[in-house]
Amino acid sequence: MTKFIIPGPDLQIAFFRRLAEIRKSYLLEALLATVRNLRINDIDSQLAELVIQTAQQKVASWGMRGEIIFSVPCVLASNPKLLGYYRMLLGFSQKQFYGDRYGFSRFKPMEESGRMSASNNEQLTALCGALIGSAEKMVVNIESMTRDNIHELTLLTLGTQLRGGVLNLLGSKAVRKIFDLISDLLAPYVVSQSEQTIQIVNAAGRLVRVEFSSDPDICIREELPSGRIRNLVAIEIKGGRDYSNIHNRIGEAEKSHQKAKKEGYVECWTLVGIANLDFDVARKESPTTDKFFHIDLIVSPSSSESADFRENIAARVGIKS
Repeated sequence: MTKFIIPGPDLQIAFFRRLAEIRKSYLLEALLATVRNLRINDIDSQLAELVIQTAQQKVASWGMRGEIIFSVPCVLASNPKLLGYYRMLLGFSQKQFYGDRYGFSRFKPMEESGRMSASNNEQLTALCGALIGSAEKMVVNIESMTRDNIHELTLLTLGTQLRGGVLNLLGSKAVRKIFDLISDLLAPYVVSQSEQTIQIVNAAGRLVRVEFSSDPDICIREELPSGRIRNLVAIEIKGGRDYSNIHNRIGEAEKSHQKAKKEGYVECWTLVGIANLDFDVARKESPTTDKFFHIDLIVSPSSSESADFRENIAARVGIKS
């Protein structure tokens, strides 16, 4: 039998305490409706076989049954579309989950059309085992959870699909590092701040916003006295360390920057996670990029590149560096 392995839901753990107030998800209701038509003894037997006891006990202490968190074969066999529920609960977008990395592309028809092929049915226990392994990591790292949280967790990932990958953006360590760096720099001038937006008043008395966005990753915009918005800087962050893929990522940044230029952004920056990337080559692949920065260097306070990045941010938003 094939063994599938996926990582723990770091995104869910990191953002659990910062969940937005979102309405209930239909997916949990679909799960509960499916369970009502199954034998509880069958579900409990599979939970006992596949889920470590400590994780089961913790979920029970939250007042929830195990199948709400842990996928079991009899539930997915009864309603294959519920694969989407467990996928989103663990924070995986469709692109991530059904991509080449984990080998789950074969199961996509289960979620999309509810079809269960004979070969997928044979691999159902292995699939559930992978999902359970990731869910166990989530349970261990979260103090408590309610059904409302379940609704929110699934909708956070649903939002990734509906809003073009914003949640993946928020979950990216590289983007978070840069956003926090900018936040620290702008702290004396901040008038309001959320998980997605920093607002400051610059030296000219104008409001400047630094925002998470799906495209570009981070944008800096200024409100003019007329009320019109001036797009200052579009920042694309390519934090991956896979050198073989970096040139594709630079190409993605170029497409985003071309769009940003059409939207009137004055400058476009690209930040990369590859420490030894040749910027001369990168500039040929993304001629629209005005500035390239190495992420590891700009988050290091003692580096000259960090000083350059901070100075450029200060200049663009209109504050003293």
